[in-house]
Amino acid sequence: MRIEQLEYIAAVTRFGSLRRAAEELHLSQPALSETVRNLERELGVDLLERKRSGAKVSDEGRELLPHIMTVLDAVDRLRGAAGDQHRISRMVRLGTVNTATVPLLIPTVREFRSAHPATQVEVVGAQQADIHRGLLEGAFDLGLVNYLHGDDMPPGFETTELLRGRPVVCVRPDSPLAALDAVDVDSLLAEPLIVMRSGYVMHRYVHRLLRGRTPSFSYSTDGAEMGKLMVAEGLGATVLPDFSVLGDPLERRGTLTVRPLAGDETDVLLVLQRRHAVSVPRAVRDLHALFVRNADAHRES
Repeated sequence: MRIEQLEYIAAVTRFGSLRRAAEELHLSQPALSETVRNLERELGVDLLERKRSGAKVSDEGRELLPHIMTVLDAVDRLRGAAGDQHRISRMVRLGTVNTATVPLLIPTVREFRSAHPATQVEVVGAQQADIHRGLLEGAFDLGLVNYLHGDDMPPGFETTELLRGRPVVCVRPDSPLAALDAVDVDSLLAEPLIVMRSGYVMHRYVHRLLRGRTPSFSYSTDGAEMGKLMVAEGLGATVLPDFSVLGDPLERRGTLTVRPLAGDETDVLLVLQRRHAVSVPRAVRDLHALFVRNADAHRES
């Protein structure tokens, strides 16, 4: 058994198919497939499910994935202890809900890149359930997700609260809602509303806020970044956590502004999660620490 065989299986899991993994690893697909077949013969388990449409990790392979990741983590620790500066860590993979992408994530990734120039960072926007699944399966090293205050935290993860904010109405400065000190539900319903799709925390929040009432017109979009762009283009208003808008380039340029929701005191939490593990690669620990430090600075600014 060779380490690269385990790394190849992890790559197929991360990228979702044999073809994409081969492209990212700069290998031919037949060479990657044969390497995996050799490992399958040694283990006596079919790690890949092969179909005419392609190959992906099998159910048996997913069951073995936590053990594979434990071995790879141990190899990372060994390389670090030996002072192997040529390969400090394999790629760090970060799953993030879109409400966290700009004001906190971008400065953190930029700072991490300066400290770890040889380590790639893969940032994947996804819904909370997909991020949790990716963390458990080893497809993500870290996950940025949102919760409403009072939500139960899922087991199996180390959870660090980064930011705590309030839902706000995000509008253009020339919107009628921008003239209000605070936006009540009646005023919000009178304007076109851009809502997040089902599966996002802010979809659940808005559904609870409106209590079954419907706006004059609504759009549905997949994530905060597209929602902010639609607002900037004058299509309507959206409801997001304040930490998702304040500090955003569109807000800094005056293209967007926010107003509080009248009578609402809901807390929205942005947390950083990783699966429980005996050891964590140094690069992942460093990126985690940068998020915590920059979140502290963000709160104080």
